Amino acid sequence: MHADIELEKLGASVQKVLGEGAPLPAQLMAAKGIVPGAKPHEIVIALAVLSGREDEKVRAAAMATLGKLPPPILNGALSVDLPGSVIGLLASPYAGNHEVLEKLLRMPRITGGALELLAGAADERAGELIATNEELMLKHPTVIEKLYMNKQVRMSTADRLIELCVRNGIELSIPAFKEAALAIKNELIAEPSEEPTYDDVLFNDTQKAAEDLPLGEGEDTHEIDEEGEEKVKEKAKPLYAQLAEMTVSQRVRCATLGSAAMRLLCVRDSNRLVAAAAAKSPLLKEPEAVQISASRVVSEDVLRILAMNKEFVRNYQIKLNLVSNPRTPFTFSSRLVPMLRESELKMLSKSKNVSGAVSTAVRQQLAKKNARQG
Repeated sequence: MHADIELEKLGASVQKVLGEGAPLPAQLMAAKGIVPGAKPHEIVIALAVLSGREDEKVRAAAMATLGKLPPPILNGALSVDLPGSVIGLLASPYAGNHEVLEKLLRMPRITGGALELLAGAADERAGELIATNEELMLKHPTVIEKLYMNKQVRMSTADRLIELCVRNGIELSIPAFKEAALAIKNELIAEPSEEPTYDDVLFNDTQKAAEDLPLGEGEDTHEIDEEGEEKVKEKAKPLYAQLAEMTVSQRVRCATLGSAAMRLLCVRDSNRLVAAAAAKSPLLKEPEAVQISASRVVSEDVLRILAMNKEFVRNYQIKLNLVSNPRTPFTFSSRLVPMLRESELKMLSKSKNVSGAVSTAVRQQLAKKNARQG
């Protein structure tokens, strides 16, 4: 039974079909939306209760009916203040119905769980409808997290939500929140630009350019030129140019949610907030981390983030790359030295590309190995 549903306030016909000892055939009929004499909202509430029953047939029939309610019943139910648990059950099947969504969002008893579900499934317009209610957003910050991480939600909407959090001192549990918040703060205090720096058309175009970029598994967006310097590959330049037109906060979101190509470009961004966001992206995969850890142009912050990622440092190549990379902070590279094989230690002890501190640590580790073998 749903704790927020008061059966005694429902009509007699509904109480009878939901009460203890109600015949299974009557429950099955009700699970199909047939409850003679019941009002629309009572039918929907009955379906919500029946969707939690032990009998599999009753439960399955009730859930199926909730997902395809006849318009008269659905509209009638949405004109009443429904219990939060019922709103939650309606959220999933009607998340893409903007007319229903608007009515659900006006329900006084809508729950954080229902809002999270709606935010996670929202398309562009639905995301805007949900984000418009700032009172609800401040009451349920987890809903902001769901909207920010939803790629269908407008970039401008996501920016506005981060700004709302910044202004109200709310910290979100999303990757690179500190970077996103700081970028927004910097933009708030900056002098306003005479021309718009971004719109959602650019974001969509950039997303498409990233998806269309023929980047193979393990392939980088950069290559080493004849002088040993990293440069952007020709085929990645259109995407690189579009990212450059974005504001810092917008690039932070692209770095967090974008494609592998976006991350490999953003991780080398001159703005450290953008680069850190790419390194913290929950979508970052091991092959990307291998490439990034070997790069001599990424910032110390990026290498520090990789070195602190327990999943990544289980990969031997990433460990070796981090120790070999002169930009890796010594505090982290020194911890990885004991995990390297003797052959790599000997190679590093003769390398001129590692820092003096790392070279010393490598020689000390070799000495320890030789002492144990002796």
